Amino acid sequence: MRPFPCSEALQSCNSYLYHISGGHHVEEIASLYSVNVSEVKPIIHRAEQDYLVSVPCTCTYMNGTNRYSYDTSYKVKPDDSFARVYNDFYSGQAYNVTGEDVFKVGNTVTMHPLCGCVEEGSQEIVTYTAQEHDTLSQIAHLLSSNSSEVEKLNPKLTQDPSYIDVGWVLYVPMENRATQGHKQRKMKKWIEIAVILSVVTLASMSILILLYQRRNRRGKGGQVDPEATSKNSDAQKTTPLKQLFHKKDCEDEKFESDKPVMYSSEDMYEATKDFDDARRIGERGYGSVYYGILGNREVAVKKMKSSRPKEFFAERKVFDNYLYLVHEYVPNDSLNDHLHDPLLKGHQPLSWTARANIALDAERGIEYIHDHTKVRYVHRDIKTSNILLDQRLRAKVMDNWFGHSLLKVFAIRVVGTPGYIPPESVCELQMTSKGDVYAFGVVLAEIVTGQRALARDDRDPSKFRTLVPTAKNHKILLEAIIDCNVRGSYPFEEVFKIAPIADLAWRCLNDNAFNRPEMREIVHELSHILTSSMEWDASLGGNDRVFSGLLNGR
Repeated sequence: MRPFPCSEALQSCNSYLYHISGGHHVEEIASLYSVNVSEVKPIIHRAEQDYLVSVPCTCTYMNGTNRYSYDTSYKVKPDDSFARVYNDFYSGQAYNVTGEDVFKVGNTVTMHPLCGCVEEGSQEIVTYTAQEHDTLSQIAHLLSSNSSEVEKLNPKLTQDPSYIDVGWVLYVPMENRATQGHKQRKMKKWIEIAVILSVVTLASMSILILLYQRRNRRGKGGQVDPEATSKNSDAQKTTPLKQLFHKKDCEDEKFESDKPVMYSSEDMYEATKDFDDARRIGERGYGSVYYGILGNREVAVKKMKSSRPKEFFAERKVFDNYLYLVHEYVPNDSLNDHLHDPLLKGHQPLSWTARANIALDAERGIEYIHDHTKVRYVHRDIKTSNILLDQRLRAKVMDNWFGHSLLKVFAIRVVGTPGYIPPESVCELQMTSKGDVYAFGVVLAEIVTGQRALARDDRDPSKFRTLVPTAKNHKILLEAIIDCNVRGSYPFEEVFKIAPIADLAWRCLNDNAFNRPEMREIVHELSHILTSSMEWDASLGGNDRVFSGLLNGR
C-alpha cells in the first residue's frame, strides 16, 4: 500500500474513503471513522451497498515521509488484531504505524486511513480497495472518473492496466460533487427551457388555429351570439386567480423550503395568539421574540419596529409598521447561557467535545452565508448569545437578519456588539467577512476560557475589559485561562490538547484583517479538533452527552 505523497501547495482538502460494507450499519461506520452520519453516503457496487465516507484529509509526517492521511480512533476489543481491524473495519486502507504491541484489549488506538488531495479543484480523491472481478474501467465508472486519470495516480497500473489484484488500494480522482451538481442543474435548466419553448410554441399554434377558424366562420356569414359572449366574458372576469391556481397550504412544506417564505400579518397574529405577553420569550436588540405555532411547527417570531435604520428595512416587507421574521424555535437557550454561570441557569458545564462540536456547527453556518449563497453575505453580529443550542447541543446561528451583502463594503455606522467588533469596523467602518472571522475568534476564546467577551475590570469597576488580550496570550497563560468548569474533567496534560482552539482564536483575532483565516479554512481545523475531543471521550467510556448523540447528524 503506497501513501499518497503531499503537495506543498495543498496541505489539506476534503476526500472520501470507500468503505466495503461487511454488514455494518451507517451508525457503526460513522463511529469507526469519527464522523457524523450525514458524511456517510451509500453507493451501489454490483448489487451490494457500500459506502463513501467524507473526511478531511491532511498532510502529515509519518515513518519518514510526508503523506496524506485521516486520523480516527478505535477501541480494541477481545480477539481483535490489527490485521482483522485493518481488513474488516477499514477496508484495508489504514496505515500501520503502531504495531501489534499497543493493539491490546481496552486500548484506544489511532488508525490512519490513507487519503489524497489534488490541486485540480473540480476533483476529490477516493481511496478505493479493489474487490473481486474489478476492472479499471468499472472502478472509474463507479466513481465518476476515467481510466486514464486513475492510471496516472497509481503507478502500479502503468505496467499492465488490465491487471488489478484484490486488496490493492487505489486513489481515484472523482469529480467534485458540487461540480456534478452544477452540471446537473445546468442540464436541468436547459431541459426546462426546452419544455417552456415547446409549450409556448404549442400554445401559439393553438391560438393561430382558433383565430383562423373564427375568421373563416365570420367570412361565411356566421354570427357570434352576443349574449353567450357576454356571459363567457363575465365568467372570466369574476373567476379569482386564487381559485385558478389554488393549492392547499402545507405549513410543514413551507418551513422545510430552502427559499424564503412570505407569511401575512394575520398568520403572525394567529401563530402568537395576538402576540400575547405570555408567549414573549425574549427581548433582543431590534424587538421582541414570541413563541408561536405555524401549522405543526414550533417557531420563534421576531416582531421588529420599522422605526429602525432605513438601510435595514430597505429590501424587507413591512406590515402595520412592523417587520416579522419567522425562525425555527430552538428551546435549549444560547451558548452564552451554557458558558457563563451555567449552573445558575439550570445547565451542566459543557464538555470539551461539546464545545468543539458547537464551534464547528456555528462555523459551518457562518461559512454558508459567506461562500455558499447566491449573493455572499456577512452576519455582522456573531456572538455567543446569537448561537442557540437544541436539545442535542447542536448549534444554530441566529440573528442573521443583520446580514448585508458583500457587494456593500462600507457601513454608515458601527454595527455589532461591543467586545466582538473588529478594529477595522471601528476605525474605518469596513464591513467584510473577516469581521465575522474576528467575532468568531472572540466566541472561540469564550469557549476555551468560559469568560465573557466584555466584563467589568476587577481593578477599576468603572471600566470594562475585553477578552481579546487574554486570548492573545494563550500560549503562556493556557493553564490559568482554561474554563474552571471543566478543569477537573480530564488529566491536565490532555487539556493541553484544547490548545488548537486557543491558537485558532488567536489567529482569528489578528488586528490585520488580511492575516485572519477564511471560514472555509477553519472548517478543516475544527474537524480535526473535534476528532481529538471524541478520542478523549472514547478513552473515558464515551458517556458525554454530545459524544453519544453526535452520530445523529446536524
